[in-house]
Amino acid sequence: MLSDRLLVRIGKDDGERKSSGGILIPATAQMAKRLIWAEVVALGQNVRSAEVGDRVLFSPEDRYEIEVHGEDLVMLRERDIHAVAAERIEASTGLYL
Repeated sequence: MLSDRLLVRIGKDDGERKSSGGILIPATAQMAKRLIWAEVVALGQNVRSAEVGDRVLFSPEDRYEIEVHGEDLVMLRERDIHAVAAERIEASTGLYL
């Protein structure tokens, strides 16, 4: 990975979801801009706000999808990340904002 790039894996549970009323919402449903969480797999030498294993919040519109060894991953720039969730950060929410 070069510069400020991150390679992330989107969880399988981020596809279909259920509403509070129990209605199944497919992953292809159009909604207002919805941010998604992903796990950091690799990062470039200039990334300062995240580490491998952290979960990051980003907009699905700011991504580039790639395939590595048969696994679908997403490449992001560090500036496209909205939040980082990591256990190493001592805060009541567990989020580094």
